[in-house]
Amino acid sequence: MNAIPASATSFLTETEIQSVGFKNVGENVKISRKASIYNPANITICNNVRIDDFCVLSPGDGFISIGNYVHIACHACLFGKGGILLSDFSGISSGCAVYSATDDYLGEGLVGPTVPDEYRKLEVGCIVFKELSVIGARSVILPGVTLGEGTSVGALSLVNKNLDPWSIYFGVPARRIGIRLKKIQELKYAFLHAQKSYHSTP
Repeated sequence: MNAIPASATSFLTETEIQSVGFKNVGENVKISRKASIYNPANITICNNVRIDDFCVLSPGDGFISIGNYVHIACHACLFGKGGILLSDFSGISSGCAVYSATDDYLGEGLVGPTVPDEYRKLEVGCIVFKELSVIGARSVILPGVTLGEGTSVGALSLVNKNLDPWSIYFGVPARRIGIRLKKIQELKYAFLHAQKSYHSTP
């Protein structure tokens, strides 16, 4: 049986990933061939990261920093003009939009990247996903928001303010509806210990 050409596989090869021009990229990184990457020199990716089909990563003149064991599901869009930081074990579900910069919608500025910034009124702010935080499908995150450690956001939510750690949020705008269990933190430690044990085996 003939080998499948690299161009026919779902993910870029390691050599292809290295040639993209990321600021830094770690090991065991999977990036779909159908993902769109802009300004890769402003993107940092750590180890054990997966970026699925039709994702858009566009840091502009800002940055996108992706930690370890992060999954960005299909059709997610990350716009990093104000900076986006994804900490270890955080996750972004399908169809989510993460905006670290947005135009004014009240009429005080023109909109869109085809217009010079002096004619626009932009709201810009770094978005931070703390460890073990996750957002559900088709949610929207607005500039300057921090998702606390262990926080989860239900699908179809709008996040426009900082979220408390170990909480569950849902709605438009997102509101706190419960407490998230910390068992995932125990599982994280157990998993990392198992990984360390595995790698240390002769």
